[in-house]
Amino acid sequence: MMRRRTNLLASCTALALALGATACGGGPVSAGGGDKSLDGQTVTVAGVWSGSEQKNFQKVLDAFTEKTGAKTQFVSTGDNVSTVIGSKIEGGKAPDVVMVPQVGVLQQFAKQGWLTPLSKTAEAAVDADYASVWKNYGSVDGTLYGLYFKAAHKSTVWYSPDALDQAGVKPPTTYDALLKAGHTVSDSGLAAFSVAGQDGWTLTDWFENVYLSQAGPEKYDALATHRIKWTDPTVVEALTTLGKLFKDKQLMAGGQKGALNTDFPGSVEKVFGPKPEAGMVYEGDFVAGVAKDQFGRKIGEDANFFPFPAVGGGKAPVVSGGDAAVVLKDGKNRKAAMRFLEYLTTPEASAVWARAGGFLSPNKKLDLASYGDDVTRETAKSLVAAGDSVRFDMSDQAPAAFGGTKGAGEWKILQDFLRDPSDPEGTAAELESAAAKAYKG
Repeated sequence: MMRRRTNLLASCTALALALGATACGGGPVSAGGGDKSLDGQTVTVAGVWSGSEQKNFQKVLDAFTEKTGAKTQFVSTGDNVSTVIGSKIEGGKAPDVVMVPQVGVLQQFAKQGWLTPLSKTAEAAVDADYASVWKNYGSVDGTLYGLYFKAAHKSTVWYSPDALDQAGVKPPTTYDALLKAGHTVSDSGLAAFSVAGQDGWTLTDWFENVYLSQAGPEKYDALATHRIKWTDPTVVEALTTLGKLFKDKQLMAGGQKGALNTDFPGSVEKVFGPKPEAGMVYEGDFVAGVAKDQFGRKIGEDANFFPFPAVGGGKAPVVSGGDAAVVLKDGKNRKAAMRFLEYLTTPEASAVWARAGGFLSPNKKLDLASYGDDVTRETAKSLVAAGDSVRFDMSDQAPAAFGGTKGAGEWKILQDFLRDPSDPEGTAAELESAAAKAYKG
């Protein structure tokens, strides 16, 4: 996401499906299965993914079918997950499983009574194989509803080694050096950055990396939970810092107008496609999947990344995101849906997408050799090693009305700021007004 954006689940009590338990009138079952006991059943899975991400997730669905006999159907929701799923539930057409890309949306679904708690088998796997931060983000009021299957490392700046070599610049380690390197790249004939301004979630990611580094983790946590207002001086400072890039037409491919007309896949194409227009694109590790699958780039050779640089004397930020699988109460097949969730907890399931690329798993048991290249392997290693110090995407923690809705809230306000970054204080005031309304809702 994809959030990068980004990319985000009652039944009889026997659905705990502890190993060897007997499910509602059936025979013995195990997490993941292998006994084809779900023959003839269908699991409908909804998620934001499209393009190469949807194609690679389909491989996971196919592996589940091979293992259990259950058929699967994927429904792409687009970015407005909350609205789409709400309308499907109201219309009596709820999917069985939703891959939820925002913590705030997961919390909203749980509080509306839409979700089934994860089975004891799934929860035991999460306790054993994941850092506790992932269980915390998947839980509401102490109950685990969401399994984080796909994680994202959202502090990566991807670049064309040829473009940087031609400009004679090396990966920078500070934000000021990043802008300076950008000017050198643009002087060599390519724009410095391809910015996906058409997708508001990418702009929240830009802000969050700047804010985490510049303001620090305590302020980040406070802003993420709205314990401080968006009019706080640290927010204005971060917007001012980000505005240095947004107002510099030399740095962005197509300038502000071009950025606002570029979606996430398009931003990757402008760096790694057949007709490059920029040398760098900021977004999460999932950029690699698009560069590899759609444009044939070899990760580590003609597509690489450097960590998002430190801002204003702070530490280099590490922002993560992820897609949590949840089971809907109103789905038609909750038994098979929970079996699918249990399958997703296994290293076996994660390895399917890891081999395909454009994927990171927070599962500590996944063999790093499953990843197809050294760059992704190192990114995954650093994410798992970060453990509970991972800071989750701030907009994904917010209520959907503020942090996760296309054309509204933070997404829309930051798009307006990209269009005209001349008034950081005014933008901060708009953000606070929208946040205050959403958090009261």
